[in-house]
Amino acid sequence: MRLKTLPSEFQKALPILSRIKEAGYEAYFVGGSVRDAILERPIHDVDIATSAYPEEIKKIFPRTVDVGIEHGTVLVLVDEEEYEITTFRTEEAYVDFRRPSQVHFVRSLKEDLKRRDFTVNAFALNNDSEVIDLFGGLLDLEKKTLRAVGDAKERFNEDALRIMRGLRFVSSLGFSIEEKTFSAMMANAKLLEKISVERIFIELDKLLMAPFWRKGLEQLLSSDVYHFLPELKNSKESLQLMLDEMTPSFQFETSEQAWADLVMSLQVKSIKNFLKKWKTSNDFQKAVENLIAIYQIRLKRDVSRQDVYRFGKDTLYQVESLREAKSLTYDRERISNLDSELTIHDKSEIVVNGRQLMAQYQLSPGPRLGRILNDIETEIVEGHLENTQEEIFRFVERRLVIE
Repeated sequence: MRLKTLPSEFQKALPILSRIKEAGYEAYFVGGSVRDAILERPIHDVDIATSAYPEEIKKIFPRTVDVGIEHGTVLVLVDEEEYEITTFRTEEAYVDFRRPSQVHFVRSLKEDLKRRDFTVNAFALNNDSEVIDLFGGLLDLEKKTLRAVGDAKERFNEDALRIMRGLRFVSSLGFSIEEKTFSAMMANAKLLEKISVERIFIELDKLLMAPFWRKGLEQLLSSDVYHFLPELKNSKESLQLMLDEMTPSFQFETSEQAWADLVMSLQVKSIKNFLKKWKTSNDFQKAVENLIAIYQIRLKRDVSRQDVYRFGKDTLYQVESLREAKSLTYDRERISNLDSELTIHDKSEIVVNGRQLMAQYQLSPGPRLGRILNDIETEIVEGHLENTQEEIFRFVERRLVIE
């Protein structure tokens, strides 16, 4: 098969392939970018594989960086672009079900491609736009099937993260998993307990954010893989609820929104502890907590001006999207109107600060000053106090008289 149109990302990188070939070596575009080019999907990363060894690549290109030279990868810098070029390789037995114990550089494209995870990721593309398919990947693309390269059990035993990658590809491509591949996923799912939580989080997060996330989540449930993910053991009913409550066409807008819905479906008691188990950042945890907080508020009442100020309109819009997807009432216009009425969106915008109040009224640092500053902020947000020095000083003077 030959591509009718070569994506611009590949066209830009063609001189790299040409220079390697002129030096007497083979070079190809490989992996998921080739698959996406065939499917006419956007190209993200251009990966190049070659028969040239790392030291040979470094002789061809004057500007290189050893980003993973022990695994055969050299970063080549050309003009303003960067390209990862990896030598064809085979791998010894894997340790920790994730990393090969040893890598051997080879000159054979076939030997390199046969170690890859799925047939639809095992393509190579030469500089004549010809697709090289050694494992039936083109037929699998046509059938919309995800199938492991070679022995599926071996592939997942080598690297258990491939199980999560497979489920993520279901979500991003909308494909179905071939029977033997699916059985091998189930048989090796327990090995996911050996994989770092951070890597699993990335894959589950991508699954939830992909266009066919419902299909991916359904496959996660039917494979029983969820039992071996952090805090998800025996959570089938809760995860199924996440699917059942949503309208079929709904797409999550942000990772925080997706994880907020996951947490609510699981009825997690301590949101922070749950997300810590997934090794997420403090900022991520806070964003998810805020989404859930305003979601709970919305179950009881409409949003207020203070809500818009505290959480921000973007967070509130995400909650309204969740409510709409769950067939609950929603009101984005109210949020927009309340936001436009706010004269400040952050307390840093208040024209008077604590130091000025201390100087003006001989106040000392402490709880009393803190209360006054909080009251100023609240009154401005509610629209009862103008954000000017004159009006704020008048307000403080009245407060001090009453006290």
